[in-house]
Amino acid sequence: MTDQHGELDAALERVIDAARAHLTAVRAAQGRIDDDDVWQAYVALNNASFAYDEQLLDAFGEVTPWDVESIDPDEADERFGGAAEGAEATDPHPQVISVRQRRDYRVPSVSALLRVAEVARREGTPEDDEPAPVEGVGEAVLELLQSGDGSLSALDVPELEPLDGVVMVSEVGTPVDLESFDDDDPVGPFSPAADDRLVGRLDEHPFLDEDDHDHAGHQH
Repeated sequence: MTDQHGELDAALERVIDAARAHLTAVRAAQGRIDDDDVWQAYVALNNASFAYDEQLLDAFGEVTPWDVESIDPDEADERFGGAAEGAEATDPHPQVISVRQRRDYRVPSVSALLRVAEVARREGTPEDDEPAPVEGVGEAVLELLQSGDGSLSALDVPELEPLDGVVMVSEVGTPVDLESFDDDDPVGPFSPAADDRLVGRLDEHPFLDEDDHDHAGHQH
């Protein structure tokens, strides 16, 4: 039993050391995305936690609150780590993938929509500044989008009733050049070029019967 206790103590120390190493890597990365040192430290912390949990279960039938599975470091590097530093991609896609989306909404109550948009604007305005009032439903929707960093999920509010929408995926020769279009041009950025190829279209029907799928796709 003493040996078992010693093994548990050692396993716990490995968790603590791995947690410290992970924190050090996170601090050193300073918010960089996909930092390799952070990923390696994460895998080490995950596996140390998994091993301690397994040993605790074997010894005393107890578990930790950590719901983790063991990660193979080599497999993780291959799947998530990407190419080795300095290595070049061997199979770049020759074209750009363009995703165009349209989603329509009905506004059941203009006043209700303006209220939630004004709350969003107030939350994003410094305390010492007085936010300008939201004028019109279009400005209200734009305010909600801006408060959600441009994500359409910001429009999933009771004040907007979703109607049909469509998503189109195309292969295009060159990416969009926003500087070549006026800010008030509603057509140019979305117009396909002559050599664009539509891969597929996904039609969105939010009010289908429960027995039907939420989305119906049309493949081209």
